[in-house]
Amino acid sequence: MLSAAKIGARLKLHMKRPVAAESAARFIDEKIKELGDWRGKTLAKVREIVHEADPEIVEEWKWMGTPVWSHGGIVCTGETYKAVVKMTFAKGAALQDPSGLFNSSLEGNVRRAIDIHEGDKVDEAALKDLIRAALALNLKGKSKPSPGERASGKRAG
Repeated sequence: MLSAAKIGARLKLHMKRPVAAESAARFIDEKIKELGDWRGKTLAKVREIVHEADPEIVEEWKWMGTPVWSHGGIVCTGETYKAVVKMTFAKGAALQDPSGLFNSSLEGNVRRAIDIHEGDKVDEAALKDLIRAALALNLKGKSKPSPGERASGKRAG
């Protein structure tokens, strides 16, 4: 079985092409298994929370090995580092965070992140709310106008 790193290296050749959702899910499964420690368990838990918050979310595998969850655009990523599992919200600066989950990348104009360290407890309800808010922001303005709205925009003549 190929490691996530080897899969990522092979994907480098195909970076311009999207990875099929089934393949992305398999790559994420492999990454979780390969980590084999608290980071793998944390990434698996984050993934579970993301899917509970939005059952229609699409899993992607981008940037040579980063799990990405999208719906109407990128909602968040699940990066793993030696000392942290990082959830980066693509449009996090535009989101309300009443529970104060964002604790990283706070200075940016667009993104915000949540660094989860070994032993940290994640407020699942607050995280689901944040994911749903990111989804709503992605979908805002993407719906097609109703026939009545289109008709009202016509000039009388």
